[in-house]
Amino acid sequence: MNARWSPSVTVAAIVCDRGAADGVARWLLVEEHTPEGLKLNNPAGHLDAAEGPLQGVVREALEETGRVFTPEALLGVYLSRFVRPATGEDVTYLRFAYTGTVGEPIEGWALDDGIVRTLWLTLPEVRAAQGRLRSPLVLRCIEDDAAGVRHPLGLVQVDGSVMRPDIKR
Repeated sequence: MNARWSPSVTVAAIVCDRGAADGVARWLLVEEHTPEGLKLNNPAGHLDAAEGPLQGVVREALEETGRVFTPEALLGVYLSRFVRPATGEDVTYLRFAYTGTVGEPIEGWALDDGIVRTLWLTLPEVRAAQGRLRSPLVLRCIEDDAAGVRHPLGLVQVDGSVMRPDIKR
């Protein structure tokens, strides 16, 4: 029997503070526990059932950073493959990355399980931390954001059937 291949669909919030007092752009990252150890990632996660990528990225950013994310543009759609060293698990990720802004941290917000902290890093700092990045897409998305890549939010269309709770999965 042939099993149908299906990638894991993820969403990522790419947030840059270009208005820092010192004039240096910094990107919001999370430090998280993974099976490979402590890694740096964009605020990101899996798309849940009955939500579109826009809803998913707002939810994931809030869960992982304690900040409300407002998407402004689709940065891109990325495909990558990861083979987990410890188990040999082979996963392909389809990532919808959005640029936007975040509000101030919500006081008392408990970050998602596994998230140690949030931090703001410059592009040279992210490049220097490549061995600590959860995937190559972390840097790729930040570099695309720094280069000004932008696509309209409406580029990704979600049919209303996705949101219907009466349809069994």
